[in-house]
Amino acid sequence: MKIWVDGDACPKGVKEILFRAAERTKIAVIFVANQYLHLPHSNYLEMVQVSDGADVADDEIVQRCLAGDLIITADIPLAARVVKKGALALDPRGILYDSNNIGQVLGMRDFMDELRGSGVETGGPKGFGAKERQKFANELDRLLTQRR
Repeated sequence: MKIWVDGDACPKGVKEILFRAAERTKIAVIFVANQYLHLPHSNYLEMVQVSDGADVADDEIVQRCLAGDLIITADIPLAARVVKKGALALDPRGILYDSNNIGQVLGMRDFMDELRGSGVETGGPKGFGAKERQKFANELDRLLTQRR
């Protein structure tokens, strides 16, 4: 199992949790991003920098991930693509996407996108704080414990 991170929009607090998890579990954590991310020195952390462009990082993750891998992303279309390959996706807010729920989540995302496209104000995402970071840490720990 590897952990792939959609690194461009990953919150700092989530990155820090992943740094510690990589060392603790000795599982490879690969950050994929359009811009260089400074990572602590570790045998378990890797940075893959891809060229600029829409979905370039997403495409790299989809191409390289395998069934059983875990992908950290808030991008629901990316989550749907990796779940189709047999991987799991975990949102930085601690929401797990798998084959049981990704269809419904993707449908709701597309519906909300249509509403926004027609001019309906749907509001933005809620803030990211200690509560969300803790939920992510708990779900990551649960997944890593299950995978052992």
